[in-house]
Amino acid sequence: MAPTQDQRYDHVPPIPSYDEAVAGGSAWHHDVADSPVDHPRHTTEAEAEGQSLLTSSRHAFESSTPNHQPPQGRRPRGYRPPTVETDEESNLFSSDSDSDSDDEREADHVRREMQEMEIDDSDVHGRNRSSWGKRIGLALPQWRRWKWRWRLPTLRAGGSGGGDNPGTAAAGAAGAEEQQASGSWFARARPPALPKFGSAALFLLVGRTFAVFLVLGFLYLLFASDLFGNMARRMGSQMFDPESVRIHVQGSVDARRIRDHLKHFTSYAHIAGTAGDFALMEDTEMLFQKYGLEDVNRDVYQVYLNYPKAGGRAVQILENGGKATWSAKLEEEEAGGRTAGRQTFAFHGHSKAGDVKGRLVYANYGLREDFQALKESGINTNGAIVLVRHHGPQDDVALKVKAAEEAGAVGCITYSDPTDDGFVKGTTAPKGRFMPADGVQRGTVSLTSWVVGDVLTPGWGSKDHLPRMKVDQTKGLVKIPSIPLAWRDAQGLLQQLKGFGHPVPELWVGGVPDVGEWWTGNDSSPIVRLKNEQDEVEKQPIWNVYGRISGIEQGEKKVIIGNHRDSWAFGAVDPHSGTAIMMEIIRVLGDLAARGWRPLRTIEFASWDAEEYNLIGSTEYVEQNDEALRRDALAYINLDKAVSGDTFHAAGSPVFRKLLLQILNRVADPHYNTTLRERWDRRKGDIEGLGADSDYVAFQDIVGTSSLDLHFSGDKFPHRSSYENFEWMDNVGDPGFIYHTLMGQILGLLILELADRPIVPFDMPAYADSLARWVRELESWAKKRGAADKPPSFDALHLAAKEVAKSVRDFSKWESTWESSVLSASGWEPSGLGRRRAEYNVRMGQFETDLLDLAGIPDRTQFKHVVFGPQAWSRDPEAYFPSIRDAIISGNATLAQLTVDRVAAILKQAGANLVK
Repeated sequence: MAPTQDQRYDHVPPIPSYDEAVAGGSAWHHDVADSPVDHPRHTTEAEAEGQSLLTSSRHAFESSTPNHQPPQGRRPRGYRPPTVETDEESNLFSSDSDSDSDDEREADHVRREMQEMEIDDSDVHGRNRSSWGKRIGLALPQWRRWKWRWRLPTLRAGGSGGGDNPGTAAAGAAGAEEQQASGSWFARARPPALPKFGSAALFLLVGRTFAVFLVLGFLYLLFASDLFGNMARRMGSQMFDPESVRIHVQGSVDARRIRDHLKHFTSYAHIAGTAGDFALMEDTEMLFQKYGLEDVNRDVYQVYLNYPKAGGRAVQILENGGKATWSAKLEEEEAGGRTAGRQTFAFHGHSKAGDVKGRLVYANYGLREDFQALKESGINTNGAIVLVRHHGPQDDVALKVKAAEEAGAVGCITYSDPTDDGFVKGTTAPKGRFMPADGVQRGTVSLTSWVVGDVLTPGWGSKDHLPRMKVDQTKGLVKIPSIPLAWRDAQGLLQQLKGFGHPVPELWVGGVPDVGEWWTGNDSSPIVRLKNEQDEVEKQPIWNVYGRISGIEQGEKKVIIGNHRDSWAFGAVDPHSGTAIMMEIIRVLGDLAARGWRPLRTIEFASWDAEEYNLIGSTEYVEQNDEALRRDALAYINLDKAVSGDTFHAAGSPVFRKLLLQILNRVADPHYNTTLRERWDRRKGDIEGLGADSDYVAFQDIVGTSSLDLHFSGDKFPHRSSYENFEWMDNVGDPGFIYHTLMGQILGLLILELADRPIVPFDMPAYADSLARWVRELESWAKKRGAADKPPSFDALHLAAKEVAKSVRDFSKWESTWESSVLSASGWEPSGLGRRRAEYNVRMGQFETDLLDLAGIPDRTQFKHVVFGPQAWSRDPEAYFPSIRDAIISGNATLAQLTVDRVAAILKQAGANLVK
């Protein structure tokens, strides 16, 4: 656990004076004790090492010799004493023979003067290198400071040169004797003689004067263009050794700070758009500023949201006269005192308002296949109110409600069954991980797979001045009311179904106790009332918050880290395990930036709002800035449900594979006494597919930004209930905040590598390999479905995947060429090579964007990525090529083949763009 006291580090050692430098030894050595910064009195060995790591220059001048003496013949940190020029320097350029003529001596003198006017580049081992290039450390990918020195010509008093006039030479000799006698040029009584017209001395004087004006003009242009300012900023970043920065960031993540942040952010309820949400937005904005982010600002959108009314919800069993014989409790028991706010009502976001009655029918997990099975068994669901359970093969509650709507139901009730998430699985909350009897899993029923973001502005940002659809026009909302229940309440409904309809299949039997026999229900089932009155706000303000650390080389290119802030209840896992970790990394990197460190590319942090409703805050930001993000966003890292267990998972684009494994190899799990990489390999882990249930959706699927979602998970947790609170996390979820700390280390290292490596560490070959595998899996899936009369040919898609692989191989060769060039030049990168490296980075970042079909998937045009994205009726994260799957499921063979060929053409073009 990191210490709580304020950690400070040495400043960069001061540049020694000339006398100190030439004195040698340790007289000029910068000792920690001499630093004006106060240090803690008692420091562990690890802390002492950390304090020295940020001063990369100490690595440059300290050696293994006692007392850190510089090696013989070398100055510390590459220091070279300035050249002191005297008249004795003329001996270096004159003949050894005393009999040389005056003309020969003057010619030697002229050559010496001309040499003095040239820039000295002797410290780069004789190679001709640009003074404006960069020095890159030999232990790639490390940066070092630039090294250069130059010497301006020395102006001397006129008359010191010879010329054709012997009298002038004699006068010069006499002057030298006078100087030797008096010890000073200023001891002479008369001014030096002016050179005669046509003499070599006059030529030298004019040439020197011209050189002075030329140099002054050149310097003016340099300073006017702020070149030195840019160089100084670049050098300031390069003073930090990359490995030292990694060690510092990894060692600075503080579990106690993370715990404090989590406790604060979960201290009261904060549904999107409410007063609690606004208060946390202001706290987030303040912390962004306090921790040193630049350009901190809030971004307001006007979106459609709904809120439950007190007394506006009911689930009742009615007798023939319409009187209620049984009523669900609906709300959870109080899960612990809160100093502010209260527990939230149990409701569905974006649900349909209404007060409906219908016969009760049990429909298992609410899949379309389940409703088809009911129909085939003779159970009529038209006009029914159906009861379905959460989880199962389809975890999207919105698609369950939509399936009930299409089956003719007038209302839908969802509940968490103990077989899936309850006492059948293990100990329940607050002492365990599973949902207790009164626990209610809230959620949204907006159709994210069809319309993402604000359902009234699909495809554009929901700003005041932009058009909006009507609520009844959008395809993103279901058209029947719904409500979530605890299994405690579902028990009363299931008990009333005995004897109605048919006994359910074995796989449909749940774990709710005291139900006895499980039946489907039918036209004679008890009548149930579902009441859902609510407030609906078509233009509810929500607030995103942004802050950044600007890059110094490719500042327009962004690495974006995001997590949402709103939650259905207190949100200890979803989202604030991610919020707390993100805040800690902002603190660590902000402190680093305050000490002078700067990344090569911009790091941007975002706190999204209204994610729980329909990924609204992040989607509106992406749609509002889509062109800029397609051009400049390199990567998006998402946190959200960051810690709910102890097993590390990553889902996203394959470009992160190699980098992620490198990072896992240096992060140790203290509970298992091994690295996360070893645990990853032991379970044969791999980067998983992205579904459609968090803020990466808009980045990956709309603008083609390579995205990565990170989380530690394990058994279930009391998700979206009031039991998912700080006490549960502190005692059950992650006691000691061990895995929060490990996630902080992973996140910090990922950010450093993506934002500060000279070449963006994307694993392009891994993407090519994955494409080939996904095409094979798609073809196998299509053959098993047999949905179309004539399955499409996948030959074009296989060929496109092969061409992408070839392009990637050719493209990736340049990185080895660049590395060899830098190594052979002792770490020096000329400016021309640097420009090509920047272009190489741009092409890597553009590859994923080139996989967009800007026309979008038919009927779901917001989703544009041809590889990633949800299917219309599934959020299966491993179901790649969504447009092709939708076309095959439709049964239209012609459409399926056209879609395959279109996707193949996009893949081929993306590969060609890499090497064009």
